Amino acid sequence: MKDLLGGLDVIEDPDVLASLSRDDAEWAPAGKAVAAVRPRSTADVSRIVAACAERGVPIVPRGAGTGLSGGANAVDGGLILDLSKMNRVVEIDAENMVAVVQPGVVNDDLKRAVAEHGLWYPPDPASAPWSTIGGNVSTNAGGLCCLKYGVTRDYVLGLEAVVGGPAGDYGTVVRLGRRTTKGVSGYDLAGLFTGSEGTFGVITEVTLRLRPARREAPRTVVGAFDSVVAAGAAVAAVTRAGLLPAALELLDRTCLRAVEEWKHLGIAADAAALLLAQIDTPGRAGDEEAGAVAGVFRDAGAQWAEQSTDEFEAEALFSARRLAYPALERLGPVLTEDVCVPRSRVPQMLTSIERIAARHGTTIATIAHAGDGNLHPLILAPTGDDAARAAAQAAFEDILSAAISLGGTVTGEHGVGLLKRGGMRQELSPAVLAMQEAVKRTLDPLNLFNPGKVVGVP
Repeated sequence: MKDLLGGLDVIEDPDVLASLSRDDAEWAPAGKAVAAVRPRSTADVSRIVAACAERGVPIVPRGAGTGLSGGANAVDGGLILDLSKMNRVVEIDAENMVAVVQPGVVNDDLKRAVAEHGLWYPPDPASAPWSTIGGNVSTNAGGLCCLKYGVTRDYVLGLEAVVGGPAGDYGTVVRLGRRTTKGVSGYDLAGLFTGSEGTFGVITEVTLRLRPARREAPRTVVGAFDSVVAAGAAVAAVTRAGLLPAALELLDRTCLRAVEEWKHLGIAADAAALLLAQIDTPGRAGDEEAGAVAGVFRDAGAQWAEQSTDEFEAEALFSARRLAYPALERLGPVLTEDVCVPRSRVPQMLTSIERIAARHGTTIATIAHAGDGNLHPLILAPTGDDAARAAAQAAFEDILSAAISLGGTVTGEHGVGLLKRGGMRQELSPAVLAMQEAVKRTLDPLNLFNPGKVVGVP
């Protein structure tokens, strides 16, 4: 491969290759790649794809490796395509509120770049300080603000990708979608590629919709509850009241303590769970909305509920939410769930999680984008404890089944990757699975792009 890709940044060092061979899904298997390469342009990617197709070498694209489903894990005999060096903001069109970026641009870096033009890019996964736009698009990432502002797909207007199959020889560059606000010329192929986890081709450029920057700092409302299920009931009550915060997040005591012991943010972890609501409606209406959310929390049984008047305290609370996963990961292996249920079913899902934890004798910490029903139970298992690992895996499968039984899905934003393939087959009908597999075979007849992921076409 090094001879074939002469002049490109080819990596064969075993230690570096190992570090690029898996994402943050510690429990997902990873194969042994032959090499990795770091392209810097679409032309580089086109050349790499053509060379791999000629020799039947599978390609696994990756960004920052922050994924939590094994979607970027290496496959045996494959090439890792590390897109982190394609990190240029190509254009910011303030007049039309559009940005064009390469896939290696970090989410928060894009936010800062567009903020200089009075604009805002809303999708904000908890990994926003590290995750890349290419990875966000590949998994259709959500985040804290998607309750009010939508997920990544809602902001992808168009993209450039290196593909093969019906488009022509492998290595062909195509542009999908548009840069206009509206457009229905043909099927929505840009939408199809968004969330495809690199299984249809390699995304090399993305055209994104932007919004005007917020006019005021958001207000934060905090509610403390004596149980996770009670906090879930408050989430359902907020929905029934017709309130729509920009974010509505849940953290349980285990998560809060793990973050505090690590980062010392000064957050008390006395309650069993906290709900964090962020309201960004400007002016007096925002004050009234914040007061209404606090009132719903209290009526739903909160020990206390208050609007935070301390900007630093509010930032610490949302920092704790973002840091919960890495804080728990420091304590040992974490098997991360990503189920999503209808918002009215959040209390039932939280009850199911507690029962599953008790049945299997596992410790399950819970964080959640609770306002849109997207729950992240984090199943802990001590290092080297095979029995605990087996119990965690059994609990993982039971949580998937519980979510499906409540009309939910096995993955709200992390993607299927490797960890959720079985759950997806449980969730979708045989007819729908056949359609999914047919799309993969049509767009990638050589099964070159990220084989074995999502639908797992052999």
